Amino acid sequence: MTTPPAPASAPRRVDVAVIGGGVVGSAIARRLAGSALDVALVEARCDVGDGTSKANTAILHTGFDASPGTLESRLVAEGYHLLDAYAAATGIPVEHTGALLVAWTEEELDALPGLRDKALRNGYDACEIVGADEVYARVPALGPGALGGLTVPGESIICTWSTTVALATDAVARGTTLLLEHRVEAVEPVGGATLLRTSGGDVLATWVVNAAGLHADTVDALFGHDRFTVTPRRGELFVFDKLARPLAPLIVLPVPSSLGKGVLVSPTVYGNVMLGPTAEDLDDKSATGTSEAGFAFLRGKGARILPDLFDEEVTATYAGLRAAVPGGDYLVDLDDDARYVLVGGIRSTGLTACLALAEHVAGLLADAGLEVAERPDLPDPPRIPNIGEAGVRPYQDAAAIAADPAYGQVVCFCERVTAGEVRDAFASPVPPRDLDGLRRRTRLMNGRCQGFYCGADAQVALETRGTSLLAGADR
Repeated sequence: MTTPPAPASAPRRVDVAVIGGGVVGSAIARRLAGSALDVALVEARCDVGDGTSKANTAILHTGFDASPGTLESRLVAEGYHLLDAYAAATGIPVEHTGALLVAWTEEELDALPGLRDKALRNGYDACEIVGADEVYARVPALGPGALGGLTVPGESIICTWSTTVALATDAVARGTTLLLEHRVEAVEPVGGATLLRTSGGDVLATWVVNAAGLHADTVDALFGHDRFTVTPRRGELFVFDKLARPLAPLIVLPVPSSLGKGVLVSPTVYGNVMLGPTAEDLDDKSATGTSEAGFAFLRGKGARILPDLFDEEVTATYAGLRAAVPGGDYLVDLDDDARYVLVGGIRSTGLTACLALAEHVAGLLADAGLEVAERPDLPDPPRIPNIGEAGVRPYQDAAAIAADPAYGQVVCFCERVTAGEVRDAFASPVPPRDLDGLRRRTRLMNGRCQGFYCGADAQVALETRGTSLLAGADR
């Protein structure tokens, strides 16, 4: 349940407080709430998934190119199968498109055998080196000059928005108390527990898990540590109109560099095509604006990779911040004396690894003496409304419309969102509190017009919890 702030004189007492309501924090809260533990998910913003988790490349990674032997490598490989199964159970949109790593130079071509060997060391044996003819057979619109490629058939695209909402909803159903707008400002040890002083009221927790993403280093410092700094790495992206989708039948990857995976072209589960990201280290953890330099860089890269893309419309641009840390691996550590667990340095692969990270944290807590065995009476996973193009959307479902005409009342024509979906979003266990939250749950305002047509109605819907759209007016 979503709970208002507790009175300052009566701290809310829980067994475990998980700081950070992104995809990783939500997964950890879900896992721990499946035991007999009393869990709170403490989030600074007004919605789950509103930080780093909302703006990544939304790829379900096989982990083929992770650094072998790292914690990240192991958890991404495990998490891939866990999240794929969880998506099937909950309805999170996933498309198993596969990926193709493209070599444009002799140096990159020479690197392909090493990347295939790295995949084998990571336990992934499905990669295959292919020649230029096969590369163009798989992606006919690819720009000229490709010399060869490496196939990665297991790489997939997923809805990161639905993933976080599903995990948070599941966590709440299992008993987690969701505390939104509770920014942690100070911590105090109190008799074997930790008092979290937050902007929404105090929380007294026997154990604290820090999954604060970009702000994990700030929270870590509150516990007296000075062991790492999160550098926000901005990644800017272009989103192309749905008419561009045939140009990108699968994920087109570059040969990775020291800065990361580089610029890719990927279809999305919403039917668009995405180009990006850039990789720019910044000082400001709130700098999610796009830039002229970023756009110029992406245009140059995109013109080589898939030149016909720029014959199509760019319908949106956005930027996300990744939590870059020194060392190249996840930072997961348990401090038994402070009863504190750090889950830091989780980059974009954290989406794939989230459920495995949750199991890993549960294992650390079990080793520290907590009882984390799952209860036998757990509720079934929630079914998340489908906002992906591969499945049947409500406006296409004649039976659903016959049973409830609100599913036939389209209120966003770009994305074919119906009044029934908006109503359902507000009636859900973790409802939106602002327009961005409504967008992430329904795709409202996410299309070509970027809310020009439906934006005013969306604002009224936010104020009336969706009831304003149910009058059945002639649109």
